[in-house]
Amino acid sequence: MNENNKSEQLQKSPSGDLGVQAPPSGGGGVLKDTLNKLIQHRTLTREDAKNILKNIASEKYNHSQVTAFMAVYMMRSITPEELAGFRDALIELCIPVDLSNFNTIDLCGTGGDGKDTFNISTLSSLVVAGAGYHVAKHGNYGVSSACGSSNVMEYFGVKFTNDSDTLKRQMERSGMVYMHAPLFHPALKAVGPIRRELGMKTFFNLIGPIVNPANPQNQITGVFDLETVRLYNYLFQQTGKQFSIIYSMDGYDEISLTGEFKMVTNTDDLMLTPEKIGLPRFEQSDLFGGHTVEEAAVIFKSVLEGTGTLAQNSAVFANAGMAIKTICAEKSIEQCIEEAKSSLLGGKAKKVLEKLV
Repeated sequence: MNENNKSEQLQKSPSGDLGVQAPPSGGGGVLKDTLNKLIQHRTLTREDAKNILKNIASEKYNHSQVTAFMAVYMMRSITPEELAGFRDALIELCIPVDLSNFNTIDLCGTGGDGKDTFNISTLSSLVVAGAGYHVAKHGNYGVSSACGSSNVMEYFGVKFTNDSDTLKRQMERSGMVYMHAPLFHPALKAVGPIRRELGMKTFFNLIGPIVNPANPQNQITGVFDLETVRLYNYLFQQTGKQFSIIYSMDGYDEISLTGEFKMVTNTDDLMLTPEKIGLPRFEQSDLFGGHTVEEAAVIFKSVLEGTGTLAQNSAVFANAGMAIKTICAEKSIEQCIEEAKSSLLGGKAKKVLEKLV
């Protein structure tokens, strides 16, 4: 059978999607055919995407084919159906955690913005927990940045676990749990080495924030472009969560206070400025997070101890405040930011980390 006839086994639907059957063990041929179709600008159905990611997780494709598959999505946009399918696969394969007795929130950005900021979302998570809310933080080691949330939490002595009982006790004691993604998503083991070798954002940056194993009732997520704002809005609207999606118009996947930022929630689509939320405006250089984990940890510690710069503190106030606003829609932005300030400057956020450790 020649290559053209083989590729005809992948039936094209009227919408131009690919009909991808789950391959047998060692199904590299099917991924090869799929790659050929994707390069022709055709797309996957939700079920196709789910099957392919499950097979990647089972290591049914070779290293080169998986790398090529990831590269396709570095050169073209992912569709909502494809992203939903990838998410379905990881959720199905993950080790779940039942924290439904708590009204939790996750603060998790996509990363991949290339800005090398200090660990704003991780610090903001501690601040939100210090303000009396329950945080189920999902994170990983840095791939496209020097220091990811797992790097800094590990540096300060947080022990990673996927044991539900341990996590519940941590939540009761400190108001926060930290979930290191690879412990909950065995599927990530197969692509971890490839992501590290590539050293840049891939579609897995898009998946991370939407596969929290605790399935929190609230979520604030920063993204690296406007297209991802639209993708996440489409997905989150289907979940019943209270959500906020953040994109700073100069490219940050968080509120940077370096210019205007977009905020999309269940009910609103807002364009805000630092001045509109009562905070100063800063330069990009004010948010630099260091070249190494050790440098990032110095900044992290200084902010947590109340000796951070005005820019560092303000960025944390903004992101933590908007997280609180996501949980408590009835509160004003100003009220929520004041709660964040009280948590950080009053030492409550620092105590959350101490209890976790």
